[in-house]
Amino acid sequence: MSTEALSRNPHDEEYEDLLSLWSDLESALSVLLSRPGQVRDFAAKLRQFDRWLQELVAHDIDASLYLMFQLASTSTVGYSASHALVCGTLCHIMAREFGLPDHERNALVRAALTMNIGMTQMQDELAVQREAPTPAQQKAIADHPRKSQDMLEHLDITNDLWLDVVGQHHGRLAAAAPLAELPALDRLTRILGTIDRYAAMISPRKSRAGRSATDSVRALVGQEIDQRDEVGLMLVRTVGLCPPGTFVRLDNGDTAIVLRRGDKPNMPLVASVLDAAGAHLSEPKIHPTAQGRPHVKSALAHTSVTVDMNHRTMVRLGMYAARRASVLVAHGGAAAAAPHTGAGALAPAGPASVPPVAAVGQNPLAAHGGVV
Repeated sequence: MSTEALSRNPHDEEYEDLLSLWSDLESALSVLLSRPGQVRDFAAKLRQFDRWLQELVAHDIDASLYLMFQLASTSTVGYSASHALVCGTLCHIMAREFGLPDHERNALVRAALTMNIGMTQMQDELAVQREAPTPAQQKAIADHPRKSQDMLEHLDITNDLWLDVVGQHHGRLAAAAPLAELPALDRLTRILGTIDRYAAMISPRKSRAGRSATDSVRALVGQEIDQRDEVGLMLVRTVGLCPPGTFVRLDNGDTAIVLRRGDKPNMPLVASVLDAAGAHLSEPKIHPTAQGRPHVKSALAHTSVTVDMNHRTMVRLGMYAARRASVLVAHGGAAAAAPHTGAGALAPAGPASVPPVAAVGQNPLAAHGGVV
């Protein structure tokens, strides 16, 4: 597919604005979290940012995921704000998939955006620090949920559920009871805790490279997901093993970027950007992997791929390919990876396995590090 053809697409300005708006939201959130005491009516401003996030996700969920996973790896405004926005976006998406009532959804997303407000500066410093945290930093990490809760109370946040989720967001709850049977506080804590650890794993820092999204999922849930781990299973179903915005190796040797999700977690719509020899392709090559070869062989961490990307073009390319596939299906043509649909309302999930991305590769089941 020619990128020149895309330049004549009537949705150009729409997608250029979309990318700019996500960047603007991240920058504004960074200011809010780094200088909360200087913001008039912090609660109203945070609610405004939440509505902004919802509008952007509603515009195009796959484009949102593409930008979020790129953001997790390449943010220039600071780790703390990008981590908060990634967690808030994923929690918003998960809340919809679980069918959470509005008051729980609002508490969950706003807790995700503010859970680390008590250590914003130190979190940014830790992201660029090559050494292990000092004893003083370790204590600050351990204390920050309570400190964040206290700061939010002083900023006139009065929603008890929001505050309590922030205060215990590092608590590890046993996955024994179905989410639907848990009190709201425990339900939201379990969801946020999983998203927090997942987002931390995929984000690179000076002390370590970020994991691939697939490795991060498997480190969280293992190869087998049982019915008790509803959050891990929903994360795989909703985001996929290879989410938009992440890199993969294809079985033809190409390096590709994922543009949109497919019906199956390991069969996304991808675009090759490097050939098997590592040379840049003059134009990206679209592959709906659900239709056949090439298949995804393995997921790649962002730090393992060096390529200049025009994300505006890639997002539009994915949208164009998805629309074209829909037209083909509507006219009885070749089936393509259909747009992803939700997995349903809050309910215990049946046993499932994490689908393999490749027959070979690492099995990242080692225990993961703490989240900061």
